[in-house]
Amino acid sequence: MRKGHTNRTLKGLLAAALVAAASAGAHAQTASTAYRGAQRDPFAKFKPALKRRVEKKVVAPITPPPIQARIEQYKALKARAMSFQQAAPKPTTALTLSEVQVIGITRTPRGYAAMVEATPIGLSYVIYPGEQFYDGMLVAIEETRLVFRRQTRWTDGRTETAVETKPLRQPNAVEDSMAAQRGAQTASAASGGKTAELNALVEMLKVIAAGVQQQQQSQPRADGAEAQAAAPQNKQP
Repeated sequence: MRKGHTNRTLKGLLAAALVAAASAGAHAQTASTAYRGAQRDPFAKFKPALKRRVEKKVVAPITPPPIQARIEQYKALKARAMSFQQAAPKPTTALTLSEVQVIGITRTPRGYAAMVEATPIGLSYVIYPGEQFYDGMLVAIEETRLVFRRQTRWTDGRTETAVETKPLRQPNAVEDSMAAQRGAQTASAASGGKTAELNALVEMLKVIAAGVQQQQQSQPRADGAEAQAAAPQNKQP
């Protein structure tokens, strides 16, 4: 009886050993199918990976294009607005705040108005609060200065907003007269040249009238001189 018990024990141990061996074989097969080769040759000399040098982008404000390019852009926008029967943009949209000088401030029925001069092109404009410029907008007009909101665009895409003031330029008789003359020329050109033609006609009439008057004044003198010259000849000794 002990012998039979021993045989059953041995058979049980043998079965358990077979089951353990089968499970180990299955695990070994699974591990072998999931194995991945080394990324580099283990016998090759190690070389560190080279790091690419990344150039740092320098952030700077975007420089406005030249005045002529901005004028051409304004003309294109104006022509497009007229083709679509829309309100044309103001000429000041082509000017930067640094190109504007305040030459006069006055009170109108609409409130304060300012006359500014575009230094690159020598033209004058009357502006009101809300006037748009290339890099900002007129916010307020005070008695002695203008208040603007300047916008600065940077190369990284952001936009900064700051308050900028421009004082009234000190009076200068020569510069103011030249500016007024340029403004008159601009107004005459805008009205189709009719004012210039009328002024030229008036000047021509003045010259003609002055010539006639001078001729009338010189004629009596000439008659008197002839009479005096002829008087001694008529006398007899």
